Amino acid sequence: MFQEGLLKGKRILVTGGGTGLGKEIAAKYLQLGAEVWICGRRGPVLDATAKELTAKYSGTVKTHSVDIRDAQAVDAMVQRIWDESGPLSGLVNNAAGNFISPTKDLSPNGFNAIAGIVFHGTFYVTQAVGKRWIAGKQKGSVITIIVTWVHTGSPYVVPSAMSKAGLHVMTKSLAVEWGRYGIRLNAIAPGPFPTEGATKRLRPDGGSFSDSTHLNPMRRVGKMEELQNLATFLMADGCEWLTGETIVIDGAGTLATGSGGYFTQLDKLSDADWEKMRAAIKAQNEKDRAGRTA
Repeated sequence: MFQEGLLKGKRILVTGGGTGLGKEIAAKYLQLGAEVWICGRRGPVLDATAKELTAKYSGTVKTHSVDIRDAQAVDAMVQRIWDESGPLSGLVNNAAGNFISPTKDLSPNGFNAIAGIVFHGTFYVTQAVGKRWIAGKQKGSVITIIVTWVHTGSPYVVPSAMSKAGLHVMTKSLAVEWGRYGIRLNAIAPGPFPTEGATKRLRPDGGSFSDSTHLNPMRRVGKMEELQNLATFLMADGCEWLTGETIVIDGAGTLATGSGGYFTQLDKLSDADWEKMRAAIKAQNEKDRAGRTA
């Protein structure tokens, strides 16, 4: 679909780029010639991804282990990029956290774990990059990965829905405020694109995303190359007048169901079912913590 070397000369940071959707987007950018930076909390995972992608596509993938909830650490990371490689030309805000839970059972720590990464962390990265673009009189493009729930809300994932809705508004607000500097901001709201992380925290009972395909007009889930292609289009030169938009890519699922949330079926779960899933999510979180570096 895209010309070889389309992104040559671009330097792009992908947060949460070691796994899932972030890894897939980073791979496409690298394939098309960009220099890619990926960041996340698990250093060994980032390094393994960088090694895998460069072995497959050659090019340059650099890593930075960081907790984006820490504003000072974020600013230091972005300054490191500027110092070592030069200014970024693009940013993909992909880092996120989510898990299913009845809202009445959420603890403050549980809520803050999601809001800290998605809401606060994404703002910290966007501001750190944006203020350097403005100071250096450089153009840039920001893509933020959100959810279809920003239009509808969604039960059982309220911290994520609230935080992603904030990013939806951030995209619109900064598109206006930063437009005069040549900085564009757009968001992508994907429907179900199966990834290991999403499955383990949003379907911890072992359920599959295919369970909801009968609700989708196209009767399927998303293909990674479809998301990669959209992320490439928004990052490439040639669409500079496109800014402030949230683009839904879900096979018209939200339009058909009137809801971006695929979790209404969880109303049927018993207390015992929820207890089992909480244990599965906790085990996955502990596994992830063990893989992080300080």
